[in-house]
Amino acid sequence: MKYTVSLKKNHEFRRLYSKGKSAVSPFFAVYCRRTGRDRSRLGITTGVKLGCAVQRNRVRRRIREIYRTNEERFVPGYDLVVVARTRAVYSRYREMERSFLQLMRRLGVLAEAPKGERA
Repeated sequence: MKYTVSLKKNHEFRRLYSKGKSAVSPFFAVYCRRTGRDRSRLGITTGVKLGCAVQRNRVRRRIREIYRTNEERFVPGYDLVVVARTRAVYSRYREMERSFLQLMRRLGVLAEAPKGERA
């Protein structure tokens, strides 16, 4: 991920949960908060309810890939936490990507695409 750093500290996750804006879908809950930085930071959470470690890691890899492939479309300077929900384990990649982009648009993190270009 070219323009993004990982969120790793517990207090950073808790700050986003309490003070950030959120949006939910059947696959994810996304929390975001504007920062003054020139880079965004991304954190991914997968709970034990999703299944064994193999399934949790697979969901994490998919979320990271969805973010990486669409990274140029996002406005920089946000802290983001993506919480995977149970449906993410059994869903298709395209459904997850569509849902993720809708959530980012709803939160104002997705930059407006030029006319004629599909978002």
